[in-house]
Amino acid sequence: MNAPLILAIESSCDDTSAAVMANGEILSNVVATQQVHEQYGGVVPELASRAHQQHLIPVVQEALRRAKVAKTDLDAVAFTQGPGLLGSLLVGSMFAKTFALALDKPLLAVNHMRAHILAHFIKDPKPAFPFLCLTVSGGHTQLVVVRSAMEMEIIGQTIDDAAGEAFDKTAKLLGLPYPGGPHLDKLARQGNPTRFAFPVGAMPGYDFSFSGLKTSVLYFLRQQTQQNENFVQENLADLCASIQYTIIQTLMRQLRRAAHDQQLRQVALAGGVAANSGLRTALQELAAEEGWQVFIPDFEFCTDNAAMVAMTGHFQYQAGQFTDQLISPDPRLKL
Repeated sequence: MNAPLILAIESSCDDTSAAVMANGEILSNVVATQQVHEQYGGVVPELASRAHQQHLIPVVQEALRRAKVAKTDLDAVAFTQGPGLLGSLLVGSMFAKTFALALDKPLLAVNHMRAHILAHFIKDPKPAFPFLCLTVSGGHTQLVVVRSAMEMEIIGQTIDDAAGEAFDKTAKLLGLPYPGGPHLDKLARQGNPTRFAFPVGAMPGYDFSFSGLKTSVLYFLRQQTQQNENFVQENLADLCASIQYTIIQTLMRQLRRAAHDQQLRQVALAGGVAANSGLRTALQELAAEEGWQVFIPDFEFCTDNAAMVAMTGHFQYQAGQFTDQLISPDPRLKL
């Protein structure tokens, strides 16, 4: 098939985004973030859905304007089918289906986690197949062998909490504002990563577990603040550095094991937590030891965005993988 002109919609959580891609090149990528959740210390699904309804049409209009494209010129409409928050996915999918129906354009239903991985193909340098991808976000932690744009295999994943959730929830225990992960990362740069030792359960194979870390941090802080009510404030940087070190070392241990066993020397990092400076540094250091070639997307393509949905839609368009108007969002969609 010819290289298509695609409008893509992303609405899996609390970022409303639209992008336009032509011939595999991004022409625009517009993201509207939602500030309303900060006062609640986390994403409120009902408020996220309402904000998507407010943001979606202006975001699409701006994406088309920046791309200098008329909606009638589009070849297809791509949207995030899942995984994500059901209400948020419903807003994006219903808009995409209606938009495509009105214009008589084909639909492309995109898996959000596949899109995070294929974000590596938006800009150079791009990995060659096959490669190993560590996808780390607020809702997912996965090790994926990527054999092609359409063929991926999860070989390891978290059995409970995601790494991003561990960052955010331990940050909340320390009294940091939402979202806590970036604040914890910033403070960790000033601290001693080996000052406090926190255990993480050793998982078989390539799986992860982070629920025990949150519990150990909770009990440790409770014990220490009973003896010194200013303990957190007096040791904040070291606490952040030690928690971050524990999470990152767990990720790197499983990544190293998987890369050795799968005999893959191209390693990619994807997902919102790929923006964490400590994780990026640890991966680069491990890659230097192991002789790996490392790929990390630009920051704007690590967090939730429609450009990665457009890139995935581009591959699916070329493969002829279209869907119809009967498609429904799936908050638990598997890779």
